[in-house]
Amino acid sequence: MSLCVATIAGAQQAPQPPDVAAKAWLLMDVTAGQVLASKDIDAPVEPASLTKLMSAYLVFDALRTKKITLEQTLPVSVHAWKMPGSRMFIDPKMQVPVEDLIKGMIVQSGNDATMALAEGVGGTEERFVQLMNEQAKALGLKNTSYRNPDGLTEAGHTTTARDLATLATRLMHDFPEYVHYYSMKKYRYPGTPASNDTNRNTLLFRDPTVDGLKTGHTEAAGYCLVATAQRDFPNVGKRRLLSVVLGASSESARANESQKLLNWGYTAFEDVKLFDANQPVVTPRVWKGKASELKLGSTQPVVVAVPSGSASQVKTEVARPEPLVAPFKKGQAVATLKIKVGEQQLAEVPLVALDGVEEAGFFGRAWDAMRLWIK
Repeated sequence: MSLCVATIAGAQQAPQPPDVAAKAWLLMDVTAGQVLASKDIDAPVEPASLTKLMSAYLVFDALRTKKITLEQTLPVSVHAWKMPGSRMFIDPKMQVPVEDLIKGMIVQSGNDATMALAEGVGGTEERFVQLMNEQAKALGLKNTSYRNPDGLTEAGHTTTARDLATLATRLMHDFPEYVHYYSMKKYRYPGTPASNDTNRNTLLFRDPTVDGLKTGHTEAAGYCLVATAQRDFPNVGKRRLLSVVLGASSESARANESQKLLNWGYTAFEDVKLFDANQPVVTPRVWKGKASELKLGSTQPVVVAVPSGSASQVKTEVARPEPLVAPFKKGQAVATLKIKVGEQQLAEVPLVALDGVEEAGFFGRAWDAMRLWIK
């Protein structure tokens, strides 16, 4: 995941996106961190079962902090058992392993599994919802408000396409060890109906490069899908795109519109890797330090998405203070890399000190001070 963050949908050179039959939609190049095209991404919408992306985020965090384990079993409350809508079909007589509940929440979109996890992690549904809203704020989801863990229609339970894209990218970036659950095509818990074993994300069966993420549907929300794919490209390796399609008219429509967006993004744009992670972008002179140079770069690969065929037009420039006077700590933000195609600025990437430079001794500082004065 690169540090470039920009929107180029309004750029003069940007390819025209396809018509998308949905209330709101967004296509993001996750590898470059750029929104390629969008419509009404800040309009409030009901998230339906896309809510479970946040529920999963909190469950994965609880696993990482050892609050729960995959092997641990959780009880099924009467409240969880009686959840309406999509279900895993578990009941209060069962003690269900956390990993099975995760699969039930993700593959079957089970509201009962989600509620059992919410009560297991938060203690109560109300406390878990509080944690959801606190996490939304921490992730910068400015227009998201949760009222339940499952996504059933409730007044005030809303989000936006932009916030869903942010949440989905953070989920994949922060918990890579758990996102494989989203690529599972089939799952059912022993003793539950065999007919309830298929992932509702039909793109998993249609496109081998699609590996997630989540469907959603209620009468109010329409048919929704957050889909992501990874395809191999020369020079950049695996390139990940993410589509958010909200309020489509049917299950097939949300899949078709998502596929249309992903295919368009892969053909209309290309990724250009400008620098590897921790590769010096510039090595300027440093004054009054024990070293005479400071290596500046990014701790993440610097990748930019540009309209196909325009890679040769990419230009970079570095904005930094002058003179650079020690000390500098490793990781300290020092400069900014500006990336352009022609005259259109696509992104700004902070450049940090890749190594620290300590302050020189008295005589070294005095000598450089004199040289700076003469300069």
